[in-house]
Amino acid sequence: MQERKASKKQILLITSLIFGLFFGAGNLIFPVQMGQMSGGHWLPAVSGFLLTGCLLPYLAMLGMALTKSTSVFDIAKPVAPWFATIMLIAIHFSLGPLFATPRTAATAFTMGISPLVPAAYQQLAMLIFSAIFFIMVYYLSIKESNLMKWVGKYLNPLFLILLAIILLVALILPMGGLDQKITGAYQASAGFQGILEGYNTMDCLALLAFAVSVVYSVKNMGFSDKQVPKLLAKSGFFAILLESIIYIATTLLGVSSLGIMPISANGGAALSNIINHYTGNVGILLTAVIVTLAVFTTAMGLSASFSQDLHRIFPKISYKNWLRVITIGSFITANAGLTKIIEFSTPFLMIIYPFALALTILAVLNKWVKQDKIIYRFIMAFIAIPAFIDGLLSSPWAKTDFATSIASAYQNTIPLASEGFGWVIPAIIGAIVALIFRAFLPKKATA
Repeated sequence: MQERKASKKQILLITSLIFGLFFGAGNLIFPVQMGQMSGGHWLPAVSGFLLTGCLLPYLAMLGMALTKSTSVFDIAKPVAPWFATIMLIAIHFSLGPLFATPRTAATAFTMGISPLVPAAYQQLAMLIFSAIFFIMVYYLSIKESNLMKWVGKYLNPLFLILLAIILLVALILPMGGLDQKITGAYQASAGFQGILEGYNTMDCLALLAFAVSVVYSVKNMGFSDKQVPKLLAKSGFFAILLESIIYIATTLLGVSSLGIMPISANGGAALSNIINHYTGNVGILLTAVIVTLAVFTTAMGLSASFSQDLHRIFPKISYKNWLRVITIGSFITANAGLTKIIEFSTPFLMIIYPFALALTILAVLNKWVKQDKIIYRFIMAFIAIPAFIDGLLSSPWAKTDFATSIASAYQNTIPLASEGFGWVIPAIIGAIVALIFRAFLPKKATA
């Protein structure tokens, strides 16, 4: 394939695609809720949020480019093929039919459609809405080349225009000052809480999963394998920069809203109330359009990535059949309700995120690590126990006597464990042990 220089228009289109794929409803509702909760401590909170919500996703994309990986499987393969397969399945099913993709439809319905429907018909309305939603996702994703066209050219720019209007009006007519009441854990550790909230966006996982779709779309534009990493790094930077600006703006929107309204039950309700404040009755319809556009682009990306990656690992099942698995599975899960989806996703995320973050950091350091199997394996082994303990302590079984006794020993022994980062020190120890182990191995064994 003949190499050619990417034009500004093409860079902008790839940037729009990357942004549109991973910026969904969660990216809108979590910063608004964080703004309401953090109040006057919004700066350390949003700083922590940007670390896990923006920096780590960008590092994930950079790591994919530096290791010339095209999927989660490639980036995890140095540990072992079986581990890479498990990571690919775990990430794609958590982002796919189990949590993230169903959450797109559930969030759109909760924020935009539910207020228009009488209480007696809520379940029926959700059933109809989610069916239409996922039928359209399937139809628009059935051709893999549709992704750049629909997300990059049409849906994402329309979403950004609508969101910009809301943020501009809020900037001109603020609801209150930024020195507002601080709530809950944000009083003592706003920065750590912001970091944990950034986990909820699932963007680091999403970037690892979306890589295959982005790579496919970039190659479809006529660029060579050699050009893809640089284009991903450059376009990814602009996408993350745009996301950072929106995160800061929506957090400040949440803080300012406390000037005229109480803290909402969740970020979705908070954003709906804010939009309704500025636009009146039109606000409900505007909310429905904004949120549905935000989540629909993400649902398309999640569905395409899920189908492409799993088809690569299990080629006997076609892309279209995997697409049917995720759309039908997501439709079923979505009708369980947004609250239950979020409740059950948290423990799973606490288990899988440490592995994903460690793989991301190792990929970024690939110039020195060089995908060394010994380093990868030791770090993953040392992470395993803390990750599963964090998952247990975030689950419905966290208050049992067994979990309480484990929590006490774990949090009193491991630094940062009480903040949800008990895996960090074990990961560093694992890296040190691996380097020592490697130093004493014969050169042939190391090779």
